[in-house]
Parts: sequence; C-alpha cells; structure tokens
Amino acid sequence: MAEKMLVTQALDERDLLVKKIGDKIAKASFTDVKKHNETKVMDNRTEEETFRKEAESAYQQITDLIQRFRKLDAAIVASNANTLIHTSFGDYTVAGAIALRSRMRGTGSYDDSADFEQLLYDKMKCEVNNRILTLEAKNKQLEATAENMRLSILGKDSKTKDDKPLAVVGAYVSENTAELVDPLDVRRKLDEIKERREKLLSELDTQIKVSNATTFVEI
Repeated sequence: MAEKMLVTQALDERDLLVKKIGDKIAKASFTDVKKHNETKVMDNRTEEETFRKEAESAYQQITDLIQRFRKLDAAIVASNANTLIHTSFGDYTVAGAIALRSRMRGTGSYDDSADFEQLLYDKMKCEVNNRILTLEAKNKQLEATAENMRLSILGKDSKTKDDKPLAVVGAYVSENTAELVDPLDVRRKLDEIKERREKLLSELDTQIKVSNATTFVEI
C-alpha cells in the first residue's frame, strides 16, 4: 500500500536519510581477519558467526535505507516536475522555479556565471558610474581651461568693456562640455532590474514553500 505524505515531510526525511545512511556506512564493518585456531575476528573481537550476522544486517539496513531514499527522491522529483506555482511574472513548475532561483542566486551548475540579471545589473551600474566620473573630470578640466582663457583675455586689457572676447570663451565651453549619452536611462533601468529581481526571488521562495506544504506525494 502506497504511503502518502506532504512534500515538506518527504524533503525532511530525505535530508535525514542522507545523514543516517552516511553514519551507518561509516560505522559498519563487512570484512575482518581471523586465525584458524581462534573463533573471534581480530578487529571487531566478536565471534565469527556474530560478526557475519552483524555484517549482513548492516548491509541490509543500508540497502533498505538507500531504497527508501530513492523512492522519496523520485517522488519529489516527479512532483516538482508536474506541480505548477503562480507568480506575478508567470507560471512555473516547482522544478523550474527551483532551477531559476538557484541560477539567480549563483548556486546552480554554473555558479555566478549564469546569474545573468545580476551580471547585467553590475555591468550597467559600473559603466554608468565610470562614465559619470569621466564626464565630471572632463568638465572640470574644461572649466579650468576656460578660466585661464578668461584671465588671459582680461589680462591683455583689463579696462575693456567689450564682452565679445569673453563670449568666445562661453561658446568654447558650450561646444566642449561633455554630456552623458544614456539612451536606456540606465539609472532607472537599474532600479527596475533590482526591484524585479528582489520581487521574483521573494515570490519564488514563498510559492515553493506553499507548494511543498500543500502538495502530497505517494511513496
């Protein structure tokens, strides 16, 4: 008869089995050495017959637990592949949601190299900050040059009332002022990417938990 349980219960038991199986394998002994003229094995210091029974029992327990783990794992995988969750960004199978969440957190098969949203965010943020620094440096240098030009013009004839020479400086500054070329409005895009990323991850976390707590599997 099939055993029915929630996915959360199956996940908890599967995690416990990983530790339990590992511990049993570590503690088990399947072979030993015995002299012909002795009845006890050397390392375990138990009677040969007792050792044989213990080895067979340990092996059976371990294989039974492994089989249990396989059934739980298969049931969880099947459930994740067929159960849908809903987010404001669309519907996903639980398996797809888990894979997406892992990718976006850099914990999947590709580590951080597949976290495309974060890579895009970092690239855009770094570039726009560097461009602004360049722009500010260029304009600061331009203003220094313009100031020298003004002093040079005024120094030639400090009594002149004609503003035309200074107008040339103004035109020079206007023509050479650096400006940011930003067709995407990058800083607004950065806010959008960050908000979307945080919202999606939050929804994935919540919906996966809700699904696991309400979906039953059969073992």
